[in-house]
Amino acid sequence: MNLKSLGEDRLIAALTRGLPSRSDVRVAAGDDCAVIGGPRDLRWRLLKTDAVAEGVHFLPTEDLRRVGWKALCRAISDIAAMGGVPEHALIALAAPPTMEVAQVQALYAGLRRAARKFGVAIVGGETTRSQGRLSVTVTLTGSVERAHCVLRSTGRAGDVLFVTGRLGGSIAGHHLDFKPRLTEARWLVEHYRPRAMMDLSDGLGADLPRLAKASGCGYLLDESAVPKNRNCTIAQALGDGEDYELLFAIAPREATRLESSWPKAFPKLPLTRIGTLTGKITALRRKSAGYDHFA
Repeated sequence: MNLKSLGEDRLIAALTRGLPSRSDVRVAAGDDCAVIGGPRDLRWRLLKTDAVAEGVHFLPTEDLRRVGWKALCRAISDIAAMGGVPEHALIALAAPPTMEVAQVQALYAGLRRAARKFGVAIVGGETTRSQGRLSVTVTLTGSVERAHCVLRSTGRAGDVLFVTGRLGGSIAGHHLDFKPRLTEARWLVEHYRPRAMMDLSDGLGADLPRLAKASGCGYLLDESAVPKNRNCTIAQALGDGEDYELLFAIAPREATRLESSWPKAFPKLPLTRIGTLTGKITALRRKSAGYDHFA
């Protein structure tokens, strides 16, 4: 069996089964970040590793300043999805020896811009030779108040599903220039405490089923309500990926109040009710199933 026939989710499940753990691990593999800390600690530590690879996450012709921005912001987006704040980053760079120094400097200019914007300290990393393609791996720490930590696995049947922003068509440039929803996520956990939350990296068609499954739920999705970017089809909104918007579930009693207060807090960013979590397992159409690295 090869990776293509197994698929990304089944591969991760196989690799993470039975991993060594410790008593301070609150959440291990399977959420946007690992969560470390004692059960009575006021703040918990968040850990995230993410990679961008040439030919997969960006084209060889892209401005590497934008690639640097994306590399760090992808990890920041995962910290946001847990309700946390990012803190310290390590950067591992694999590059061919023929790469121009100026290109590496452009990459780091993008990394530094993202770090300054979101309060991250870049504290070290690693460089190594590659056999022809550039890849950048970011390891990011963060923290979150114990009371504000939001997981994928704590949604309940009946919860209302919301998504920020608009979806689809990220290849037109959004995937290199997006802003992680850090401020919005912090506002949500401080004012509403979502029951479950994650960021949309592989597309709503892949990530919504992951959130529902982690919570032991199914879902009802109103496809007509899914907010689409201009000139995008519903299939693109569900399956293109790299939107980096927030998908979250909230108690029904809070949904109307949230819809009223959100435009006052974030007048330029749409918030859309797209469905509910249910007690019955549901599947999206196969053609809209989102991105899989090994499909």
